[in-house]
Amino acid sequence: QVQLVESGGGLVQAGGSLRLTCASSVRAFSIYTVAWFRQAPGKEREFVAGLSWTGTTHYADSAKGRFAISRDTAKPTMYLQMNSLKAEDTAVYYCAAGPSGRVSTSREGLEYVYWGQGTQVTVSS
Repeated sequence: QVQLVESGGGLVQAGGSLRLTCASSVRAFSIYTVAWFRQAPGKEREFVAGLSWTGTTHYADSAKGRFAISRDTAKPTMYLQMNSLKAEDTAVYYCAAGPSGRVSTSREGLEYVYWGQGTQVTVSS
């Protein structure tokens, strides 16, 4: 039973933009904390951005000023708008959701109980 499905990844040149979408079939998604993680080849998974159900956002230092997380509770869907992309942003991006009221930034992501299958983002330099 698929709960989160990402889309929107692809190949883009450095300096370009992409918007990732995560469609959800999770009940009560509107009151879940949601987040985006990524994992580059040979590296550990890392937190990118998170949004609590109250609207509080958190961003990794690497994402601040370039990425924006948002959600549309009516659909329900979450997004990651990525601008000014760099080669080091190349990774598989995963969306996640969980009932915790706060954004957890740990790479383990234990507070997120639902995960998508991932979408590849490749930034060419």
